Amino acid sequence: RDDDDINDVASMAGVNLNEENARIMATNSELVGTQIQSCKDEPFLAAVPLHKRILEMAKKLGITDVPAEVVTFISHATQNRLRTVIEKVTVITQHRMESYKDDEWYEQATDVRSQLKFFEQLERLEKQRKDEQEREILLKAAKSRSRQEDPEQARLKQKAKEMQQQELAQMRQRDANLTALAAIGPRKKRKLDSPGLLTIGGEGLGMSGGSQAGLGTPSSRQYARQKITRVNLRDFIFYMEQERETSHSLLLYRALLK
Repeated sequence: RDDDDINDVASMAGVNLNEENARIMATNSELVGTQIQSCKDEPFLAAVPLHKRILEMAKKLGITDVPAEVVTFISHATQNRLRTVIEKVTVITQHRMESYKDDEWYEQATDVRSQLKFFEQLERLEKQRKDEQEREILLKAAKSRSRQEDPEQARLKQKAKEMQQQELAQMRQRDANLTALAAIGPRKKRKLDSPGLLTIGGEGLGMSGGSQAGLGTPSSRQYARQKITRVNLRDFIFYMEQERETSHSLLLYRALLK
């Protein structure tokens, strides 16, 4: 008995195994008697069409029988591959949409949008200058009193007449629009919390003018709008260019042709 006490490490440490066992059973009492079983393994792809497709490919290699476990494994592998692709493309899209304008560690080197606007303004001014020159030529041709019947002079007079009629029509249309806007009066913006507006927030959907607990009231809860990540073809092309399996594939070549 004395030897057992000396060799019992738990007793030497002052730990009573019976008390510890009773304490553990009391702590996990809600798990006692419960039955735990695994969830049903549902394949990601339709099993019947996938099995048929696998059999068609296997017959070309001399395989006549493909068990159902292979179909389930390929279905899960496809699901895992698709999840990986979506995660990587989502990261690429988020990087593309990220803006560094307000970041103090970055400074703007070039502004292509401003350059394009500058070139568009130059083209607009050049077109306006050419239009003014053509207008002056047409006005001079319309004011000329030459008695010689020149076909080119007659064509210029006709074009000047059409230009004057077009300018007169544009002035009338502009005056009519200004008159209509003056008759309508200043446009008022609709308030989002005004009665009669159908808004989302609170416990349900309804008209806010009917009761004090309706929607559209300042006390109703406002839910944050979920941010949507839109992936385009350019993101997929960038992903395929970075991946070793698709960097030289026919799929990438077809995507670049679109």
